Amino acid sequence: MTKIVFPSLNLEFNLSKIAIKIGNAEIYWYAVLIVSAIVLSLFLIYFSKRKYGIKYEDFLEIFIFALVGGVIGARAFYVIFNLEYYLQNINQIFNIQNGGLAIYGGIIAGSVIVYIACKLKRISFLDFADYVVPYLALSQGIGRLGNFFNVEAYGVETTIFFRMGIETSYGYLEVHPCFLYEMLGCLAIFILLKLLQRKQSYKGEILCFYLVFYGIIRFFVERLRADSLTFKGIKVSCIISVIAVTLGISLYIRNSICRKKSDKVNEK
Repeated sequence: MTKIVFPSLNLEFNLSKIAIKIGNAEIYWYAVLIVSAIVLSLFLIYFSKRKYGIKYEDFLEIFIFALVGGVIGARAFYVIFNLEYYLQNINQIFNIQNGGLAIYGGIIAGSVIVYIACKLKRISFLDFADYVVPYLALSQGIGRLGNFFNVEAYGVETTIFFRMGIETSYGYLEVHPCFLYEMLGCLAIFILLKLLQRKQSYKGEILCFYLVFYGIIRFFVERLRADSLTFKGIKVSCIISVIAVTLGISLYIRNSICRKKSDKVNEK
């Protein structure tokens, strides 16, 4: 059991990473929460399937390949930026029970697979992305609770009201609960994107907003984190966040200009 406290809120949790134990088999909370997020998202997506004209059967087929590729990509991304450790502990490369999935690696790998699958099925990639990204944000938010049980994705020491007390190899520390910041941010993004879907005016608009919103949130949360993946001292997720925001804004401006030109042509 691991003790976690929120001293200002007078809250104390004694947590176990293991959710269910049957004989020698152990199922971790991390896995339970990720699976729960996927199941909930699939359920919600089913009831919104008519909006983009994508058959749910096609979505499921693409989703399965993207999920497998996304998990592999997320793990590969994490391993690559912790390569020194994993070269000395080869047997740990496929051990994801204790976490070690980098969401940006999963998003990149999953997006490539979705793009290829959409081309093969003659489905608009932008329609598919607009259809799915709100639920991606929802799943990310739920998945962050897994970091709470694993006592990871926490930040540097702080004295703020919402500080979290944990035991580390350096002793007792009070730190930023970064998992909580990102969880709340992702849930807020989910709500905002669902509201924006109602007034969507062109393909790719929801994707643009996701890239901007999540990129901004992840950038600032990552700056507080104490366990970030780094390359030559630079936080990798901060770089990718800047790229995501830049790409989202660029696509939004480009699509807005194209839409205005199209409107002028139609008026003539």
